[in-house]
Amino acid sequence: MAFQFKKHSVLPGFGLTFGYTIFYLSLIVLIPVAALFVKSASLSAADFWATVTAPRVLASFRISFGGAFIAAFVNVFVGLLIAWVLARYEFKGKSVVDALVDLPFALPTAVAGIALTTVFSVNGWLGAPLDRLGIKVAYTPLGIIIAMMFISLPFLVRTVQPVLEDLEKELEEASATLGATRWQTFRRVILPVLAPSLFTGFALGFARALGEYGSIVFIAGNMPMKTEITPLLIITKLEQYQYAEATAIAAVTLMISFVLLFLINYVQWRQRRRYSL
Repeated sequence: MAFQFKKHSVLPGFGLTFGYTIFYLSLIVLIPVAALFVKSASLSAADFWATVTAPRVLASFRISFGGAFIAAFVNVFVGLLIAWVLARYEFKGKSVVDALVDLPFALPTAVAGIALTTVFSVNGWLGAPLDRLGIKVAYTPLGIIIAMMFISLPFLVRTVQPVLEDLEKELEEASATLGATRWQTFRRVILPVLAPSLFTGFALGFARALGEYGSIVFIAGNMPMKTEITPLLIITKLEQYQYAEATAIAAVTLMISFVLLFLINYVQWRQRRRYSL
């Protein structure tokens, strides 16, 4: 008996659209990723291990993964606050604030990097007062984290905002009627509903910050072992015609990202399953 796809809709065209989806994903995603691993496999096991465990490479991993995690974690709280204001309150200039959230999407990454460097440099608007307090931002890991926060913030806001807008206010009113405090209402009624979208926003923001190059390279200073991010190190290897080494570093970065995103998605799935029962 010939294998047949299960029809999930009464609408026609499932076979054609499904085939196009697989073809497009293979062409754009699977084939480039496979080529990455094939190229890195040209190195021997010893050379591969020596490449990805070199002190300079490990330092770039710590900076990139650590900075992306911190930026995404901070944006969970900042993004939730901004989404709450946009979803729950009406005020003058709300449309302007709402548009500003998408500014990191619209700005070219190089422009964002130059702007952040100008603002947070020692003589910048924010960098000068911070420098007098003994806080240096530009050309430090702190500057990298701020740049990552800037480019990943919209993912948190735009993921959480629709959920807040669709959340029925009657649930909060019923909680208050039953004697719950505002904190108890938020923790036991609102937060469980928001948890999956918060995890999704965190994962998207983390992935975006980890792969960012243009907006970080200007403010980072690019000092090996101190402020050199992994994407820059990969570019450096490519410019030196060390293609196998570059793909090896990229492959490890990709595998670590997959593992972290899998864990985040697993926690998100557990949260959804827990509160759907």
